[in-house]
Order: sequence, then C-alpha cells, then structure tokens
Amino acid sequence: MAQLEPSIPLLAGVELGGTKCICILGSGPERIRAQVELPTRAPQVTLAAIEAVLDGWRAQGWHFSALGLAAFGPLNLQRDSPRFGWMARTVKAGWSDTELLGRMARRYRIPAGIETDVNAAARAEGRWGGARELMDYVYVTVGTGIGAGVIVNGLPVSGAHHTEMGHIRIVRMPEDHFTGLCPFHGDCLEGLAAGPAIAARSHRDPRTLSPDDPTWQPVAHALAQLCHTLVLTTGPRRIFLGGGVMVAQPQLFALIRAHLQASLNGYIAGDETGAGIDRFIVPSALGLSVGPLGALAVAADQLGRT
Repeated sequence: MAQLEPSIPLLAGVELGGTKCICILGSGPERIRAQVELPTRAPQVTLAAIEAVLDGWRAQGWHFSALGLAAFGPLNLQRDSPRFGWMARTVKAGWSDTELLGRMARRYRIPAGIETDVNAAARAEGRWGGARELMDYVYVTVGTGIGAGVIVNGLPVSGAHHTEMGHIRIVRMPEDHFTGLCPFHGDCLEGLAAGPAIAARSHRDPRTLSPDDPTWQPVAHALAQLCHTLVLTTGPRRIFLGGGVMVAQPQLFALIRAHLQASLNGYIAGDETGAGIDRFIVPSALGLSVGPLGALAVAADQLGRT
C-alpha cells in the first residue's frame, strides 16, 4: 500500500454493511495505510470489534484526524434529533435503534460524521472517481440490498429522511411473476433485483449464473425502472452502477441501457439517453473500493477538505 504524504491528514473510515464491515485508514485511493474486514454480527459485538481495530491503529501511533461512518440503513440523519446518528428501523435483525455516531464520537473525541453507505459512496465518486466534474449524479449499489446516493447541486438529497430508492415500486415485465423478497414490501425494487432475490429467482448462487441466463432480463428491467425514475425526478448527468452484482455481471449494463431507452421511449431528448447512453449508465470508477472510500470521504468532509 502507498505511503501517506506527511502534509495530508490521516483519516479513518468504517463501512458498516449488512454482511461485513471494512475499517480503512488513509486519505484517498492512492494513500491507504491499512484496511481490515470484519463480519457483521450483533450490534454490540460488531461495534466492539470495530473499536478494537481503531484502538489498535492508535496504539501503533496512527492518530487519525477525523472519522467517517458509512452505514446501511435506514439511519436517523436529522441533526436536531436526539437520535441523530442512530440506526432506525431496519431489516437487519437486531440492529434497529442502535447508536452509531455518538458512541464513536465520545470514544475518539475527533471530528466524526455519518452518512448512508450509498450517499458516502456517491461522495467518494465525486471526490476521487468518475463524478469529479459533476454536480448532479447518482451512485447506485446492487448487492445484498439496493440503494442510491442521489447528488443534486453537489449535495445529497434528503428531507424528513434520506432517500430509500431500493424500496420504490416499479413497473414489472409482464411475464415476471416472482413474488419478491422484501419483508416490508414484497416486490419492491430490492425485493425483485437484489442479490438474494436473484438467488431466489434462479434457485442458484448468482455468481454461477451465465451472462445469458434468462434470470438477468427481469433483473435488468427492474434496475432500468429505477434509472427511469431517477432520470425523471432528479435529472442526473450520469448514473454510476456498482456493488457486487454489477461488478460480477458486467453484461447487465447493456441490458439496463436498452430497457431504459425502451421505457423512456424518447421522452427525454438528449445525448445522455440517446446515442450517448453508454456514457450515461456507467460502472463506478472506484469499483468495489467505493464503499470503504465513501467512509473516508465522510471523514474528509468533517475537516472541510475538498
């Protein structure tokens, strides 16, 4: 791993995922000092393991200046709420109503911030990846779950709560009768097209499916419906698709582009949804590193660095 330049502050980040957590120490993609992966177990067990990693780095003399948390959700991100930085009601068993940010801030007493995993990844894409020249874009992750970090005018979209694009209702392919897996909504986007849904559709590990397996058509159609919604509601200049499913199955990009063009049916005129769609629906420039780098981007934001 590359050595840090002395003038660049050392940052720590934690990507808290539904199945694994990644602790990262560095200040950017080319300046990573350490990275540790941990399984996501019960909240107190997992958070204690994360703290053991961070404490270990400090014991080695690696005194990070800021800490960023990029977590699955839903999260309470209302700064005037007494539960700002807590996990809200989530499908992850045992994690609802878990304090995250406050616990870490009290322990390390440095600038600390929290963001949804997808918003954090979107910030990393804007800071170091393919969105460096863009103010309006979306990062979508497709893996164990589906989420979207929506950036408009340089800021993540949020209101009474952060966006939950993985749980939107979509128009389905007429021949798609899969019931869906979401415990809240059944056949919402995540219930139809996330990794567990793909496994349930095919009765196989998605990693073993061939690129031309018929399972991919309804999955690509569902993801194109998400892109359709994003195009019409937020006007992104580019949509980045990442996560384990997209990285492992790159043939999905062509399918999603084709389904998106058919769905829009020429309504939005412009190069992005026409001849230039290959430059509009694109892979994350940071690949599978976008998640942990998102946590570093959140840490960097706490120091006001650009």
